[in-house]
Amino acid sequence: MTIIAAYSGTFDPITLGHHDIIQRAARMFPKLIVAVGLNPAKNPKFSLEERVELISACVQGIENVSVVGFGGLVVDFAREHNVSVLVRGVRTVADVEYEKQMATMNRDLYPELDTVLLAPSPQYEHLSSSLVRELTSLGAPVKKLVPKAVIPALLARFGRKPR
Repeated sequence: MTIIAAYSGTFDPITLGHHDIIQRAARMFPKLIVAVGLNPAKNPKFSLEERVELISACVQGIENVSVVGFGGLVVDFAREHNVSVLVRGVRTVADVEYEKQMATMNRDLYPELDTVLLAPSPQYEHLSSSLVRELTSLGAPVKKLVPKAVIPALLARFGRKPR
């Protein structure tokens, strides 16, 4: 039986911290799906299709990783794609508490689903998509925040030109 893992999130945009987790999870599991959530409540800057495309460009060299967009509950996505492990990134103690609560709820809804929490590498632990959006809107350099493949789209979305 092949273990299929999914790393879920909105990834608006994908950061170097997300990319770090993807690379590490891909080494841990034979198959990893980056599950890109719709979640309109977060007012994403990029459409679901754009986020899937950007992430796909960032992971194209990682053989066992695929990128799939979804709407609704992550447990429904997990059932549909035979996912048995959900990967979640945690940066703070508050993240751990929240993810523990979500893992318990997800396990209640889908008992076959386990959750693995991964901390990003130290150089990325301060990054979040919301911080990246804010810094980009204020004119900060972005090359230390997001993968290279994301930079042109991110700058364009905020009306900035590449330097």
